[in-house]
Amino acid sequence: MDNVKVADDYKDRLFRMIFNDKEKLLELYNAMNGSDYTDASELQVVTLENAIYLSMKNDVAYVLHDELFLYEQQSTKNANMPLRCLFYASDTYSVLVKDKNIYGSKMLPLPSPTFVVFYNGKQKMDEEGELRLSDAFVKKQEIPNLEVIVKVKNINMGNSRELFEKCRPMRDYMIFVDKVRRYSQEQPLEDAVERTIRECMEEDVMADFLKRNRAEVVKMCLYEYDEERQREFDREEGREEGREEGREEGRDAERIEVARRMLKSHKLSYVEVAEFVGLTVEEVKALDTDEAVIEIKEF
Repeated sequence: MDNVKVADDYKDRLFRMIFNDKEKLLELYNAMNGSDYTDASELQVVTLENAIYLSMKNDVAYVLHDELFLYEQQSTKNANMPLRCLFYASDTYSVLVKDKNIYGSKMLPLPSPTFVVFYNGKQKMDEEGELRLSDAFVKKQEIPNLEVIVKVKNINMGNSRELFEKCRPMRDYMIFVDKVRRYSQEQPLEDAVERTIRECMEEDVMADFLKRNRAEVVKMCLYEYDEERQREFDREEGREEGREEGREEGRDAERIEVARRMLKSHKLSYVEVAEFVGLTVEEVKALDTDEAVIEIKEF
């Protein structure tokens, strides 16, 4: 399926759909924080439906015990996640204090933020990492006046075993993703998704979720994997453009070197050299540093 077209209603991420369930989200919270809370009603989901600065939603955001957690699932490396999380946090705080007086003398209490990216892309990445907004600052400061720290956790199979042991929804999610990825290498994507759903239901991997949401999951997967292929195509196209630019720069360097040699060893006009090497007359003139022969060549 080279050109999968799916309605905008299904652009929601599978990750987002799974973990907008409070019970599963609490299980993920406990796994990430070494806690054992059981009352999912204490979670306040504050996931943005539309980010102001971006044409996409953030995946999952919630407040629990005076902390704000923003989770993103990414299938590609993105060094700009701290900036994106800054936008998300700003928008989320705006929502949380929209009925409060931010111009008053009393300080408004805010939940402290934690940002996590769950990475499941094909590029190699350490099991855990960290991205900082200050790394993008052109002028470095010893103590940045503004900082956003994003934890990056590689959740590809073979990584994050402790997380998978403590959080079955995350483990099941990655089993599903891994199956689709492997099966799509040997058969059409739609067949790979259907095969994955069938096997997962047989193996009790997200079985209840898949029974309730089978059609939506199929459409989301087709959209997501088509989008991923498009990103890969764009990256390859960019690399090819870069290679072509490099080849062109190499050809320019060769032309310049030949022009310099001709100017030094032949009594040729600038026009003749320019026509021979494929440069402009002005470019050839700029290469001539031997003022003694300029008069001979300008005719």
